[in-house]
Amino acid sequence: MIRTLVVDDDPLAVSVHRQFTERVDGFQVIGEATTGTGALRAVATLTPDLMLLDMYLPDLGGIEVLRRIRAARTAAVDVIAITSAKDVEILRSAMHLGVVHYVVKPFTFRIFQERLASYAAARTQLDHMRTPAQTDIDRLYGRLRSSGADSLPKGISATTLTHVSALLRRAPRGLTATELATAAGFSQAAARRYLKFLHDNGTVNIALRYGAAGRPEHLYHWAEHGAKE
Repeated sequence: MIRTLVVDDDPLAVSVHRQFTERVDGFQVIGEATTGTGALRAVATLTPDLMLLDMYLPDLGGIEVLRRIRAARTAAVDVIAITSAKDVEILRSAMHLGVVHYVVKPFTFRIFQERLASYAAARTQLDHMRTPAQTDIDRLYGRLRSSGADSLPKGISATTLTHVSALLRRAPRGLTATELATAAGFSQAAARRYLKFLHDNGTVNIALRYGAAGRPEHLYHWAEHGAKE
């Protein structure tokens, strides 16, 4: 699970962002803050993997919160900015300080889900890299650059992709294309299309399994489960 801290000066926004986050498979909200000092304290005590950070806070702005976290070098937390701030200098500073996504309010759950999903996929790929080739690095950065329905190839739906990913995450022993099709309720051709997309992007690995008749079949594992090709 990706342990997430939600930071926003509006308690209603905090509640909404918490609900949105907990609807995305693989994420868990472990804390909330409504001020910059509260965010710093929560990062230090809770050590989250990810912080959803508003840029406008009543005491310390989001950029100052980021500067202090990076200067301290004690917390390796990734940050997604969720804010109404459209100031170019804030955006530039956010980029310099390593913000992985910048989501402008208001936004739909679909956009929120896509940003978290692309972040989770990049994180999974990075966790399993050893000596990456240039193509692996390009693919990693491509995950974070390419977000939204328009970035997906024809025949791949963001909603279905999230569902397929959730099924694979919940199957530590892996799934065949046939098993995935049955669980997802669509054709084997569609299952193979989604599995190929996830494999090409490094999100799933393939292993061979021999069936009852002794015939080999491909078994697809979510990368974080540790299966190797």
